[in-house]
Amino acid sequence: MNDPASDLALARALDDLRRGEIVRVTDGARGLDLLAAELATAPRLAELESGQAADLLITPERAETLKILNQRAAAGSSAIAITRMPWHDLVTSLATADPVDDLATPLKGPFPTRELGADTRAAEAGLALAKRAALLPALFAVPATTPAPGRLAADAAAILAWRRATRLAIVSRARLPLDGAEDTTVVAFRPTDGGPEHLALLIGTPGDTPLIRLHSACLTGDVLGSLKCDCGPQLRAAVHRIAETGGILLYLQQEGRGIGLLNKLRAYQLQDQGFDTVDANLRLGFEEDERDFDLAAAMLKALDVRQVRLLSNNPLKASALEGQGIAVAEIVPHSFGENPHNSRYLETKRDRQGHRL
Repeated sequence: MNDPASDLALARALDDLRRGEIVRVTDGARGLDLLAAELATAPRLAELESGQAADLLITPERAETLKILNQRAAAGSSAIAITRMPWHDLVTSLATADPVDDLATPLKGPFPTRELGADTRAAEAGLALAKRAALLPALFAVPATTPAPGRLAADAAAILAWRRATRLAIVSRARLPLDGAEDTTVVAFRPTDGGPEHLALLIGTPGDTPLIRLHSACLTGDVLGSLKCDCGPQLRAAVHRIAETGGILLYLQQEGRGIGLLNKLRAYQLQDQGFDTVDANLRLGFEEDERDFDLAAAMLKALDVRQVRLLSNNPLKASALEGQGIAVAEIVPHSFGENPHNSRYLETKRDRQGHRL
């Protein structure tokens, strides 16, 4: 069931966080006031702290890079709280959050940490919100101890469940002749929680068990022709391949394996320093793949598709669809676009992420 009030609070919190505002996340009677580290200014940080030093929240992935994976964190917790010392000012905190200059200034710390205790879920939700906002997952945090009438509080449990919110509405359909697939209809989906729109390209006559491709948006590859990945060639080849038999291409707004365009460009900087795509994402504080393919299953169900042939080299996509009730009758291999600039990228997909290349 839709909860408009919860959706409004989440959308407002997301927007405020992206604009460098202070956001409140509540968990029952408790809560945290949060400020995105990468957008923090000295006046805004002073407003947040108001007499109490803010912790710096980071993810276990970033903590592992900093060699401070917190022994005192709750088992399985996805939030680490660094107690900021007098020297740990705004500039130093940003350097702690952003790994781009790690190799230039490797001796960071010391980083005393503390147990989050009853604030663990609010902290985890705050970091999940930062990821959703395509920001670095690093936040200044203080306990929410005083009323803040101007802040629309977002519920921690709702945030943590938000990533799998798959309430989608079809908002438009139109003919869209494509190069190599002139008989194509585009169907636009809008999530009811205010998230980004996604597209389904119905190519030819899909049939009862259509050939489908799940393609995550890649501005650098799809539009600019980047040679650092294989996304552009895979997209165009998929359109031509599906046109042979009819099927569906889902174009999902999940740039950079779900970390967003700007963070993907940060990952490119790290790759130039010698890290592969997996390690680059981990150093940034993300999981190696932050995408959510449940929304693809929701789109297929809205199109009355319950069984597919999947054009992919990634078995995790098949598992995700089947986990949401979409039967995968066959996985059809799909490899295109290898060049000297992306050979390590493809090796990483094969050797570390299980792609069948």
